[in-house]
Amino acid sequence: MNKYIVLLLVFLMTLTFNAEAGNPDRQGQAGAYELLLNPWARSSGLKGMLTGNVKGIESLRINPAGLSFLGKTQVVLARTFYLQGSGVSLNGLGLGQRVSEKGVLGFSLMSVDFGDIDVTTTDAPDGIGATYKPFFFNIGLGYAHQFSDRISTGLTIRMITEQAQNVNAFGFALDAGIQYHADKFHFGISLRNIGAPMKFSGGDGTTFTGFSPDGSDGFTVQVRENPYELPSLLNIGAAYDFKFSDDNHRVTLLANFTSHSFSKDQYGAGLEYSMKEMFMLRVGYQYENGLLDTETRTNAHTGLSAGLSIQVPIKKGSETKLGIDYAYQTTTPFSGTHTIGLRFDL
Repeated sequence: MNKYIVLLLVFLMTLTFNAEAGNPDRQGQAGAYELLLNPWARSSGLKGMLTGNVKGIESLRINPAGLSFLGKTQVVLARTFYLQGSGVSLNGLGLGQRVSEKGVLGFSLMSVDFGDIDVTTTDAPDGIGATYKPFFFNIGLGYAHQFSDRISTGLTIRMITEQAQNVNAFGFALDAGIQYHADKFHFGISLRNIGAPMKFSGGDGTTFTGFSPDGSDGFTVQVRENPYELPSLLNIGAAYDFKFSDDNHRVTLLANFTSHSFSKDQYGAGLEYSMKEMFMLRVGYQYENGLLDTETRTNAHTGLSAGLSIQVPIKKGSETKLGIDYAYQTTTPFSGTHTIGLRFDL
């Protein structure tokens, strides 16, 4: 058996011993959890478990080293209906451009749309007839460099903005990663969401009117804001390509482990089938401790994901390709998470 297949199988088996790992006792103590959400359709079909073999602009959300495998120019648009029925959606825009033989620059933008939320007060808990929209938004700028045919590295700096009515928070996060490729074997490590704590601030949003015990005097009370950590994590992933019929058909087996600083660790595996890199099907499963028990489950996503892609030249002989991606992730409750993407390779 090929030594890389053996390495992949050993890696996959070692992941099964990590079900009790992670930091569930710290769950809920971090903020900016939108940094854990993946807005892209192609990688969402495999739950983002592509640390070892992700390529192109979607790498900025998983392992920035994969950006180095972008051809010339790539533009990606995506829309995610997150936890269908909740009214929350994600919007993604990505642009990648090769700037040298070994270097690629990437830009990504993600926003979270929560819909309209009723304004409530202590005197009117059912609402005052007005609504507001939280504004959660982040921009990533990445660079990847391919040192050789086998080794590439990447770095992403992400600006984070969160705003809800009269309070807002602002911060920066850093992602870094490396990938190793040898023939059909791929391996990668990435460290994500590393940065200083963020803190909400704002005039009217952090004050309220208080009264003396007898209710005679009113005064303004200033709420002291506490900082919160970013949801940092470590990804380790591997993949192996099986190719058939003069490389017209490819089946990729992959495995991934994610160590979270503020929640349960996750590990899983997936398969992707490709016909001439024009039609692709993928399925994945990601597990965390307690996921199968409704009494102990702490994640609305129940682990299973699937997706498909169609990618064709704009016209015969053209190097410009148009791709359409779709991904589905099972959830309980709600009606799943659906992601639709459009990509242009120029």
